Amino acid sequence: MSKIKKVAVIGTGVIGVGWTIRLLAHNVKVLAYDKNLIQRNILIQEIKRALPFVKKLFNKKKINLNNLKFFSSLESTVKDADLIQECAPENYKLKTQLISQISNYCKPEVLISSSSSGLLPSRIFSKCKNNKRGIIAHPFNPVYLLPLVEIVPGKKTSSKSLNAANKFYKSISMNPITLKKELPGYLSDRLQEALWREALHIINEGYASTEDLDRAIEDGPGLRYSLMGTFLTFHLAGGKAGMKHMLEQFGPALKLPWTKLKAPKLSKKLSERLISGTKKQAKGKSINQLSNIRDEYLVNLQNLRKKYENKIRK
Repeated sequence: MSKIKKVAVIGTGVIGVGWTIRLLAHNVKVLAYDKNLIQRNILIQEIKRALPFVKKLFNKKKINLNNLKFFSSLESTVKDADLIQECAPENYKLKTQLISQISNYCKPEVLISSSSSGLLPSRIFSKCKNNKRGIIAHPFNPVYLLPLVEIVPGKKTSSKSLNAANKFYKSISMNPITLKKELPGYLSDRLQEALWREALHIINEGYASTEDLDRAIEDGPGLRYSLMGTFLTFHLAGGKAGMKHMLEQFGPALKLPWTKLKAPKLSKKLSERLISGTKKQAKGKSINQLSNIRDEYLVNLQNLRKKYENKIRK
Protein backbone atom coordinates (compact mmCIF):
# COMPACT_ATOMS: atom_id res chain seq x y z
CA MET A 1 0.00 0.00 0.00
CA SER A 2 1.29 3.42 -0.97
CA LYS A 3 1.64 6.37 1.40
CA ILE A 4 -1.74 7.68 2.48
CA LYS A 5 -2.13 11.31 1.39
CA LYS A 6 -5.83 11.45 0.45
CA VAL A 7 -8.62 10.00 2.59
CA ALA A 8 -12.23 9.67 1.50
CA VAL A 9 -14.63 10.25 4.40
CA ILE A 10 -17.98 8.67 3.56
CA GLY A 11 -20.75 10.34 5.54
CA THR A 12 -20.44 13.68 7.33
CA GLY A 13 -22.39 13.16 10.51
CA VAL A 14 -20.74 13.62 13.91
CA ILE A 15 -18.10 10.92 13.36
CA GLY A 16 -17.38 11.84 9.73
CA VAL A 17 -16.93 15.47 10.71
CA GLY A 18 -14.62 14.41 13.54
CA TRP A 19 -12.43 12.38 11.19
CA THR A 20 -12.36 15.27 8.71
CA ILE A 21 -11.11 17.73 11.33
CA ARG A 22 -8.41 15.36 12.64
CA LEU A 23 -7.20 14.57 9.13
CA LEU A 24 -7.05 18.23 8.13
CA ALA A 25 -5.10 18.98 11.31
CA HIS A 26 -2.46 16.50 10.10
CA ASN A 27 -2.29 17.94 6.59
CA VAL A 28 -4.12 15.00 4.99
CA LYS A 29 -6.31 15.81 2.00
CA VAL A 30 -9.95 14.96 2.73
CA LEU A 31 -12.49 13.93 0.10
CA ALA A 32 -15.80 14.20 1.96
CA TYR A 33 -18.95 12.54 0.65
CA ASP A 34 -22.57 13.01 1.62
CA LYS A 35 -25.74 12.71 -0.45
CA ASN A 36 -27.22 15.56 1.52
CA LEU A 37 -25.59 18.75 0.25
CA ILE A 38 -26.85 20.66 3.31
CA GLN A 39 -24.24 18.71 5.28
CA ARG A 40 -21.50 20.72 3.53
CA ASN A 41 -22.46 23.87 5.42
CA ILE A 42 -22.82 21.95 8.69
CA LEU A 43 -19.38 20.43 8.11
CA ILE A 44 -17.75 23.83 7.54
CA GLN A 45 -19.45 25.32 10.60
CA GLU A 46 -18.27 22.50 12.85
CA ILE A 47 -14.71 22.67 11.48
CA LYS A 48 -14.57 26.38 12.29
CA ARG A 49 -15.95 25.78 15.79
CA ALA A 50 -13.43 23.04 16.57
CA LEU A 51 -10.33 24.60 14.98
CA PRO A 52 -9.11 26.54 18.06
CA PHE A 53 -9.09 23.37 20.16
CA VAL A 54 -7.39 21.29 17.47
CA LYS A 55 -4.71 23.89 16.88
CA LYS A 56 -3.92 24.00 20.58
CA LEU A 57 -3.83 20.22 21.07
CA PHE A 58 -1.64 19.52 18.04
CA ASN A 59 0.34 22.74 18.29
CA LYS A 60 -0.68 23.93 14.83
CA LYS A 61 -0.54 27.59 13.80
CA LYS A 62 -2.64 27.06 10.70
CA ILE A 63 -4.83 24.35 9.18
CA ASN A 64 -5.27 24.36 5.41
CA LEU A 65 -8.99 24.15 4.66
CA ASN A 66 -8.15 23.98 0.96
CA ASN A 67 -7.29 20.34 1.63
CA LEU A 68 -11.02 19.65 1.94
CA LYS A 69 -13.22 18.80 -1.04
CA PHE A 70 -16.92 17.93 -0.78
CA PHE A 71 -18.61 15.46 -3.15
CA SER A 72 -22.14 14.21 -3.75
CA SER A 73 -20.97 11.38 -6.04
CA LEU A 74 -19.62 8.30 -4.27
CA GLU A 75 -17.59 7.16 -7.28
CA SER A 76 -15.92 10.56 -7.69
CA THR A 77 -15.08 10.63 -3.97
CA VAL A 78 -13.32 7.30 -3.69
CA LYS A 79 -11.72 6.71 -7.10
CA ASP A 80 -8.40 8.43 -6.25
CA ALA A 81 -8.42 7.97 -2.46
CA ASP A 82 -5.56 6.25 -0.62
CA LEU A 83 -7.84 5.18 2.26
CA ILE A 84 -11.61 5.06 2.69
CA GLN A 85 -13.11 5.96 6.08
CA GLU A 86 -16.74 4.85 6.05
CA CYS A 87 -19.04 6.64 8.54
CA ALA A 88 -22.56 5.52 7.64
CA PRO A 89 -25.22 4.73 10.29
CA GLU A 90 -24.98 1.48 12.30
CA ASN A 91 -26.91 -0.88 10.07
CA TYR A 92 -25.57 -4.14 8.61
CA LYS A 93 -27.56 -3.97 5.37
CA LEU A 94 -26.68 -0.32 4.73
CA LYS A 95 -22.99 -0.68 5.50
CA THR A 96 -22.61 -3.96 3.58
CA GLN A 97 -24.18 -2.46 0.44
CA LEU A 98 -22.25 0.78 0.75
CA ILE A 99 -18.89 -0.94 1.20
CA SER A 100 -19.65 -3.22 -1.75
CA GLN A 101 -20.22 -0.10 -3.88
CA ILE A 102 -17.07 1.56 -2.56
CA SER A 103 -14.98 -1.51 -3.38
CA ASN A 104 -16.23 -1.37 -6.98
CA TYR A 105 -15.24 2.28 -7.39
CA CYS A 106 -11.95 2.59 -5.47
CA LYS A 107 -8.48 1.30 -6.26
CA PRO A 108 -8.17 -2.50 -5.71
CA GLU A 109 -5.61 -2.40 -2.86
CA VAL A 110 -6.88 0.67 -1.00
CA LEU A 111 -7.60 0.13 2.70
CA ILE A 112 -11.33 0.34 3.44
CA SER A 113 -11.96 1.23 7.06
CA SER A 114 -15.36 1.31 8.75
CA SER A 115 -16.03 3.56 11.75
CA SER A 116 -18.62 1.11 13.08
CA SER A 117 -18.99 1.14 16.86
CA GLY A 118 -19.93 -2.51 17.28
CA LEU A 119 -20.79 -4.42 14.10
CA LEU A 120 -18.74 -7.41 12.98
CA PRO A 121 -16.32 -6.67 10.12
CA SER A 122 -16.72 -10.13 8.57
CA ARG A 123 -20.38 -9.30 7.91
CA ILE A 124 -19.83 -5.68 6.87
CA PHE A 125 -17.14 -6.67 4.35
CA SER A 126 -18.83 -9.88 3.15
CA LYS A 127 -19.58 -8.37 -0.28
CA CYS A 128 -16.44 -6.26 -0.55
CA LYS A 129 -14.04 -6.90 -3.43
CA ASN A 130 -10.68 -7.99 -2.01
CA ASN A 131 -12.07 -8.09 1.53
CA LYS A 132 -8.66 -8.80 3.08
CA ARG A 133 -8.24 -5.00 3.07
CA GLY A 134 -11.34 -4.41 5.19
CA ILE A 135 -11.02 -3.35 8.84
CA ILE A 136 -12.91 -1.57 11.57
CA ALA A 137 -11.31 1.63 12.90
CA HIS A 138 -13.64 2.67 15.69
CA PRO A 139 -12.89 6.17 17.05
CA PHE A 140 -14.35 8.04 20.01
CA ASN A 141 -16.24 11.30 20.03
CA PRO A 142 -14.89 13.94 19.61
CA VAL A 143 -12.73 12.14 17.05
CA TYR A 144 -10.61 15.25 16.46
CA LEU A 145 -9.45 15.25 20.11
CA LEU A 146 -9.63 11.75 21.60
CA PRO A 147 -6.68 9.54 20.62
CA LEU A 148 -8.15 6.03 20.94
CA VAL A 149 -9.04 4.04 17.83
CA GLU A 150 -10.02 0.37 18.09
CA ILE A 151 -8.81 -1.63 15.11
CA VAL A 152 -10.85 -4.78 14.56
CA PRO A 153 -9.89 -7.37 11.93
CA GLY A 154 -12.41 -9.51 10.10
CA LYS A 155 -11.82 -13.21 9.54
CA LYS A 156 -10.18 -12.47 6.17
CA THR A 157 -8.32 -9.25 7.04
CA SER A 158 -4.64 -9.50 6.12
CA SER A 159 -1.78 -8.67 8.48
CA LYS A 160 -0.58 -6.25 5.81
CA SER A 161 -3.83 -4.29 6.11
CA LEU A 162 -3.64 -4.27 9.92
CA ASN A 163 -0.04 -3.02 9.84
CA ALA A 164 -0.92 -0.29 7.33
CA ALA A 165 -3.87 0.80 9.47
CA ASN A 166 -1.78 0.93 12.64
CA LYS A 167 0.89 2.96 10.93
CA PHE A 168 -1.57 5.43 9.42
CA TYR A 169 -3.61 6.08 12.56
CA LYS A 170 -0.44 6.62 14.57
CA SER A 171 0.62 9.18 11.95
CA ILE A 172 -2.47 11.26 12.79
CA SER A 173 -1.70 11.20 16.53
CA MET A 174 -3.97 8.32 17.49
CA ASN A 175 -3.37 5.42 19.87
CA PRO A 176 -4.56 2.23 18.13
CA ILE A 177 -5.60 -0.88 20.04
CA THR A 178 -5.86 -3.92 17.78
CA LEU A 179 -8.27 -6.66 18.86
CA LYS A 180 -6.98 -10.21 18.55
CA LYS A 181 -10.21 -11.18 16.78
CA GLU A 182 -13.60 -9.67 16.01
CA LEU A 183 -16.04 -9.19 18.86
CA PRO A 184 -19.47 -7.47 18.81
CA GLY A 185 -19.25 -4.07 20.49
CA TYR A 186 -15.42 -4.28 20.54
CA LEU A 187 -13.77 -3.16 23.80
CA SER A 188 -14.58 0.29 25.12
CA ASP A 189 -18.22 0.31 24.05
CA ARG A 190 -18.84 -2.99 25.85
CA LEU A 191 -17.49 -1.41 29.02
CA GLN A 192 -19.52 1.75 28.44
CA GLU A 193 -22.63 -0.32 27.70
CA ALA A 194 -22.34 -2.12 31.06
CA LEU A 195 -22.18 1.24 32.85
CA TRP A 196 -25.05 2.61 30.74
CA ARG A 197 -27.33 -0.37 31.42
CA GLU A 198 -26.71 -0.21 35.16
CA ALA A 199 -27.38 3.53 35.14
CA LEU A 200 -30.69 3.00 33.31
CA HIS A 201 -31.83 0.56 36.00
CA ILE A 202 -30.94 3.04 38.77
CA ILE A 203 -32.88 5.84 37.04
CA ASN A 204 -35.78 3.54 36.17
CA GLU A 205 -36.15 2.43 39.80
CA GLY A 206 -35.93 5.98 41.14
CA TYR A 207 -32.71 5.74 43.19
CA ALA A 208 -30.97 8.77 41.69
CA SER A 209 -31.14 11.47 38.99
CA THR A 210 -29.09 11.63 35.81
CA GLU A 211 -27.02 14.38 37.43
CA ASP A 212 -26.38 12.25 40.54
CA LEU A 213 -25.07 9.41 38.41
CA ASP A 214 -22.91 11.67 36.25
CA ARG A 215 -21.39 13.20 39.40
CA ALA A 216 -20.78 9.69 40.77
CA ILE A 217 -18.40 9.20 37.83
CA GLU A 218 -17.09 12.76 37.36
CA ASP A 219 -16.06 13.30 40.98
CA GLY A 220 -14.98 9.74 41.68
CA PRO A 221 -13.58 7.01 39.40
CA GLY A 222 -13.74 9.24 36.30
CA LEU A 223 -10.83 11.32 37.60
CA ARG A 224 -8.70 8.19 37.88
CA TYR A 225 -9.85 6.72 34.58
CA SER A 226 -8.25 9.52 32.56
CA LEU A 227 -4.86 8.16 33.69
CA MET A 228 -5.45 4.58 34.86
CA GLY A 229 -8.05 2.07 33.73
CA THR A 230 -10.00 -0.42 35.84
CA PHE A 231 -7.28 -3.04 36.24
CA LEU A 232 -4.40 -0.81 37.28
CA THR A 233 -6.76 1.13 39.57
CA PHE A 234 -7.85 -2.10 41.28
CA HIS A 235 -4.21 -3.23 41.44
CA LEU A 236 -3.50 -0.15 43.57
CA ALA A 237 -6.61 -0.83 45.66
CA GLY A 238 -4.96 -4.03 46.90
CA GLY A 239 -2.23 -2.14 48.75
CA LYS A 240 1.32 -3.54 48.75
CA ALA A 241 0.18 -6.97 47.57
CA GLY A 242 -1.63 -5.37 44.62
CA MET A 243 -4.22 -7.29 42.61
CA LYS A 244 -3.69 -10.51 44.59
CA HIS A 245 -4.93 -8.92 47.82
CA MET A 246 -7.63 -6.95 46.00
CA LEU A 247 -9.12 -10.19 44.64
CA GLU A 248 -8.96 -11.84 48.04
CA GLN A 249 -10.57 -8.83 49.73
CA PHE A 250 -13.21 -7.83 47.19
CA GLY A 251 -13.59 -10.96 45.05
CA PRO A 252 -16.51 -12.29 47.13
CA ALA A 253 -18.49 -9.13 46.23
CA LEU A 254 -18.81 -10.52 42.69
CA LYS A 255 -21.43 -12.91 44.07
CA LEU A 256 -23.52 -10.08 45.52
CA PRO A 257 -26.56 -8.83 43.52
CA TRP A 258 -25.06 -5.39 42.89
CA THR A 259 -25.58 -5.16 39.15
CA LYS A 260 -28.26 -5.88 36.56
CA LEU A 261 -26.45 -6.06 33.23
CA LYS A 262 -29.56 -7.04 31.29
CA ALA A 263 -30.88 -3.73 29.96
CA PRO A 264 -34.25 -2.45 31.20
CA LYS A 265 -37.05 -1.71 28.76
CA LEU A 266 -36.59 1.81 27.40
CA SER A 267 -40.12 2.82 28.35
CA LYS A 268 -41.69 6.22 27.75
CA LYS A 269 -41.37 6.97 31.47
CA LEU A 270 -37.66 6.08 31.54
CA SER A 271 -37.00 8.06 28.34
CA GLU A 272 -38.70 11.12 29.82
CA ARG A 273 -36.58 10.86 32.97
CA LEU A 274 -33.38 10.71 30.88
CA ILE A 275 -34.38 13.58 28.60
CA SER A 276 -35.62 15.89 31.37
CA GLY A 277 -32.66 15.01 33.60
CA THR A 278 -30.02 15.85 31.01
CA LYS A 279 -31.91 18.99 29.97
CA LYS A 280 -31.79 20.15 33.59
CA GLN A 281 -28.06 19.34 33.78
CA ALA A 282 -27.35 21.48 30.69
CA LYS A 283 -28.65 24.55 32.59
CA GLY A 284 -29.76 26.27 29.40
CA LYS A 285 -26.46 25.83 27.56
CA SER A 286 -26.67 24.84 23.88
CA ILE A 287 -24.99 21.74 22.45
CA ASN A 288 -22.35 24.00 20.88
CA GLN A 289 -21.65 25.72 24.20
CA LEU A 290 -21.33 22.39 26.01
CA SER A 291 -19.12 21.03 23.20
CA ASN A 292 -16.80 24.01 23.51
CA ILE A 293 -16.48 23.52 27.27
CA ARG A 294 -15.82 19.80 26.78
CA ASP A 295 -13.27 20.36 24.04
CA GLU A 296 -11.32 22.97 25.99
CA TYR A 297 -11.23 20.61 28.97
CA LEU A 298 -10.07 17.63 26.89
CA VAL A 299 -7.26 19.64 25.30
CA ASN A 300 -5.99 20.86 28.67
CA LEU A 301 -6.45 17.42 30.23
CA GLN A 302 -4.46 15.64 27.51
CA ASN A 303 -1.66 18.18 27.73
CA LEU A 304 -1.54 17.61 31.47
CA ARG A 305 -1.78 13.84 31.12
CA LYS A 306 1.27 13.65 28.84
CA LYS A 307 3.46 14.58 31.80
CA TYR A 308 2.24 11.57 33.77
CA GLU A 309 1.28 8.84 31.31
CA ASN A 310 4.87 8.42 30.11
CA LYS A 311 5.88 7.63 33.69
CA ILE A 312 3.40 4.75 33.71
CA ARG A 313 3.45 3.49 30.13
CA LYS A 314 7.14 3.71 29.34
